[in-house]
Amino acid sequence: PFPCGSARSRPKASCDVSRAPGKTWVTPSGFNTGLKVFNSLSKKKEPFIVAREGVATWYSCGPTVYDHAHLGHACSYVRFDILQRILSRLFGITVIHAMVITDIDDKIIRRSLEENVSTTTIATMYEEEFKRDMLSLQVIPPAVYLRVTENVHHIVAFIEGIINNGHAYATEEGDVYFDIQSIGHRYGKFDNKLHCFPVKSNKRHWRDFALWKQSKPQEPYWDSPWGRGRPGWHIECSTIASSVFGRQLDVHSGGIDLAFPHHENEVAQSEAYHQCGQWANYFLHSGHLHLKGSAEKMSKSLKNFISIKDFLQSYSANEFRMFCLLTRYRSAVDYSDSSMLEARTSLRTISTFTHDATAYMKGQLQCSPIQEAFLWERLAETKAAVVKALADDFDTPRAIGTVMALVYHGNCQLQPVAKSEGGTRSPAVFGAMVSYIRDVLDVFGIDQLHSKVSTSKLSGGSLEAVVEQLTHFRSEVRAFALTHQEGPKKPGLHPERVSLLKACDNLRKELAPLGVLIKDRGPSSTWELTQRKLSQREQNS
Repeated sequence: PFPCGSARSRPKASCDVSRAPGKTWVTPSGFNTGLKVFNSLSKKKEPFIVAREGVATWYSCGPTVYDHAHLGHACSYVRFDILQRILSRLFGITVIHAMVITDIDDKIIRRSLEENVSTTTIATMYEEEFKRDMLSLQVIPPAVYLRVTENVHHIVAFIEGIINNGHAYATEEGDVYFDIQSIGHRYGKFDNKLHCFPVKSNKRHWRDFALWKQSKPQEPYWDSPWGRGRPGWHIECSTIASSVFGRQLDVHSGGIDLAFPHHENEVAQSEAYHQCGQWANYFLHSGHLHLKGSAEKMSKSLKNFISIKDFLQSYSANEFRMFCLLTRYRSAVDYSDSSMLEARTSLRTISTFTHDATAYMKGQLQCSPIQEAFLWERLAETKAAVVKALADDFDTPRAIGTVMALVYHGNCQLQPVAKSEGGTRSPAVFGAMVSYIRDVLDVFGIDQLHSKVSTSKLSGGSLEAVVEQLTHFRSEVRAFALTHQEGPKKPGLHPERVSLLKACDNLRKELAPLGVLIKDRGPSSTWELTQRKLSQREQNS
């Protein structure tokens, strides 16, 4: 049972960092999904058990909308979007996701005073920009966004419940604080040491944190039993998550920087209100994004950030998603042009394989006889290995590595020859490989088919048809130029046709920077649209 401590006044404690251990995480009852996830509450991988079969309730801390969202935010949201897609699209678990929008906060108030506009104007502007950024990154919106300002009446009631349960107190000045000492050793689940904070005169203990703040001049306020004021930071998440999911939550997610004190205080508040021993069963935390060479996380306060809008001028949403897939979601990751080039190259390798495999299936690419049984075996092994990797705390680097190995084996078989040796062709196995790879990428949120349709639409819907005709015409000219002279005394190409061959090569080189990649496969050619200009390094690869 939850210890109900007294709300009587206690002497302030000194900064003693020693403490008794917090309560041990308890394996929840419910339905075992067969997955294992790293739970920050137990600090190890645990079986992922949900309360309702085939459903996972998921709450995440959303943005504080006072400025542009940056790549550090994007990394966390994209990573958790990938996890939710894996659960729903691979393992058949419906994810009910709720996210809070913090639209009242010290930073929002400060920004509104600086720009001489209302806090509502600031919050609305950056909330809408945040949502547009998420859509541009192909992040699936939550089932519901909830704003703090629209839930203040729920927050007031939640605070009253904590007070009535003996775990919070109001001051004469109109502030309300959570009483840390009332919960004994249960505080400190995420942090092994307790940090010292300045003691305010109206707090009983240096660790007590604000649930309600009295209003100051020029600040927005709401009426409450304790006077005019506004909610503290942590209480909004406990209240809003509880208003949607009740007294039990399967998953709570956020950046690792939120573990302490934010998530620590959320747990304390929620378990004090619900009088339960374990409010959220799993806390998943994503690692920080660092600019390469910097030990600091990407942050607005440190002025070392790249806005999402600026980033998308240089790279695509698919490339950023691949960048996130190449590292574990809970690991810190270094951002640099070289790491983005690695992601871009991985996507291009996959795209090139799918185009070559499609060309082979169409009969446009002539190859030596295919080791079909070998490829069917590799495909079956890949399918099993990907599921195993993703069931093990969403190990996306291992899953991507397995897919890339399948692509490698496929490429080894697609070696073009000038003249077919005849014999049986094996298009079906390549069709299965291409379909599977597209399905896996779709699970991760990378949709190459949609990207190509978008490119075509942006160009009036006829770009692909034009490139197809151009490539076909070039192939006929090239085949004519490659025709050898007849007769034993005239070996080699026709001299007068060499200029045609050079013109074909020049056209191929000139189209590459424009995003049209033509590859000569013996006497025939294949093409693909890359959606962007290629670097010199990529053109020559």
